[in-house]
Amino acid sequence: MVSLRQRAWISGGVSALVSMAVGILLLYSFLNQRESDRFDRALTERHTQAVVALSYAADDPARLAELLFDPQYQTPFSGRYWQVTSPEGEIFASGSLLGASLPGGDTVEAKLELRDAANPDVEEVRVAAQRITLEDGSAWDVAVGESLAQLKADRRDLRQSLGAAFALVAVIGLASVLFQTAAIVRPLDRLRRDVAQRWDRDEALSVADYPEEVAPLVSDINTLLTRNREIVSRSRRQAADLAHALKTPSAILRNELSVLAEKSQDMGKALDALDRVDAQLARSLARLRTANTGETVQVKTDLSHSINRFQRLFGMMADREGKTLSVACEPGLMVRMDAQDIEEVLGNLLDNALKWCRTRLSLTALQRKGGIEVLIEDDGPGIPEADRAEAVRSGARLDTSKPGTGLGLAIASDLLLAYGAGLVLEDSKGLGGLAVRITLPARPARPSRELA
Repeated sequence: MVSLRQRAWISGGVSALVSMAVGILLLYSFLNQRESDRFDRALTERHTQAVVALSYAADDPARLAELLFDPQYQTPFSGRYWQVTSPEGEIFASGSLLGASLPGGDTVEAKLELRDAANPDVEEVRVAAQRITLEDGSAWDVAVGESLAQLKADRRDLRQSLGAAFALVAVIGLASVLFQTAAIVRPLDRLRRDVAQRWDRDEALSVADYPEEVAPLVSDINTLLTRNREIVSRSRRQAADLAHALKTPSAILRNELSVLAEKSQDMGKALDALDRVDAQLARSLARLRTANTGETVQVKTDLSHSINRFQRLFGMMADREGKTLSVACEPGLMVRMDAQDIEEVLGNLLDNALKWCRTRLSLTALQRKGGIEVLIEDDGPGIPEADRAEAVRSGARLDTSKPGTGLGLAIASDLLLAYGAGLVLEDSKGLGGLAVRITLPARPARPSRELA
């Protein structure tokens, strides 16, 4: 579902752009009409000048060129023209026509008329034409024309100017939408951060610190936080009590079996069965401990620090067995997992790798896009691809040649699933044995319901 921030951006951006587009179109229409009116007024004024000049030179129309002294009237095809037709049909025209006739100047009415016209000799012009009756009763046709090229150029410049203005206003408007959205959503962002911080400090949220629209939500969150703390605390306490209650009987049984084994009785199967019971109990207790923790935990664990400690511990163990452990870890890696849980995962996986490798094992931890990736590899026999899913899911022992319960991978997978992380078994490209790839999301994800 689209987030509130994205909804505000989309709706605000669309409404701002539509409003600005409508405003720009109305403004362009107004300015375009105003430019056309200005063009027509100028053309009408030049027509009036031609009529005045005709009133002075009606007896000698050749003088019109002297009275209408605009230089553009003398430049050939300059775009500005005048034409006067005498009652006898004789035509007097500006030098800019260069012997051609003004289009639209041959059909003239008694009322001033403005129209667009063109002919093969003259480009498209706007013509103001009128039949003028002088005091002596003679009727003269007076027409002036102006090229529409300049009007079109002015309109083009207007469109470009308004386009640039629209782009600038659009950028400002969208920036305003982003700023306004950030201001509106800021209390929700603050609420999200406060929930994480107050959970760690075991504090309630202050309703007075938030806008009145958010206050009811804050009250509900306080109730949920209290309830979740109680659930998590109760789960961990029950797991600890159960572990303590089972630890002593298990130790007594193991001690008794060891005594019998020292008396030359075969207790191997019994001890192995007890190991399996202890491992299954450890797996069940891990599930119980994390069942209500992964989705709500906000604590951060320094993964780099934990890996450095494991490097020293398992490095010494590997040296005693004549093996080599190599570690490559970026500094400052932080994960949203309980320290005990992530260290139990790493401990189980490194213990398996050390047990099954021939001479070498490695651990790599790197920051990736969207999270942290941990890769544990060895040069041992590996696990066939067909058996990998079963090894992770049930913890079955696929090879009984070495001691162990076979539950290390299953326990690690259970703990990771509780935090929305993932574990995948692969072939090691560098060492040739098994590679265990762990993907820890940057933010805690909703855990798999397989743990429910």
